[in-house]
Amino acid sequence: MLPKVIFCTTVSLAILAVILLALLSPMSHKKPSKSNTKPPWVALSLYIQQPQFASSNTQPVTKSDAEAFIFHRMLTEGPENTSRVVGKAQGFIVPVEQFAHSAFNIIYLSFDTKEYSGSLSVEAKHVAHKDREELTVVGGTGSFAFARGFAVFAQADHTQLPTDVDASTYHVKLQLRFPNRSQIIP
Repeated sequence: MLPKVIFCTTVSLAILAVILLALLSPMSHKKPSKSNTKPPWVALSLYIQQPQFASSNTQPVTKSDAEAFIFHRMLTEGPENTSRVVGKAQGFIVPVEQFAHSAFNIIYLSFDTKEYSGSLSVEAKHVAHKDREELTVVGGTGSFAFARGFAVFAQADHTQLPTDVDASTYHVKLQLRFPNRSQIIP
């Protein structure tokens, strides 16, 4: 009989503790403000440029309909060739219509600075070969863990750029949000 009394008392005390914690918790009485209902967006503006080499022995590549576009570029803060490099952009895109919605069409933006350390994965499923593409950010690592959002890729406006900027410079605007995260990238 004594073990049954001890068991019932322990269960009753555990239930009472849970109820009291729920009622007396400061989080349960906090009214959600409009700023707390949705995670804030983080905006980044970067440029993708061709790496500059001292001597260039590269030959122009002819484009056919049945090839993949594989690239390795620099991520910089500004459109000038002398801008600070913040990371790199790498990707694999198959521009053939049969592969247009392929999961392989991903652009990886890797960051390696004091402010940012990690990478973002940008899905390029709906590339329409326009001057401006809006793509989906599907995840990240490091400082960008679990990031979601969108990335706008646009050909840099060459009328406003310095003469030392290559024609293959792209402006990337990132809008990112981080679900269930108490600390946001500054």
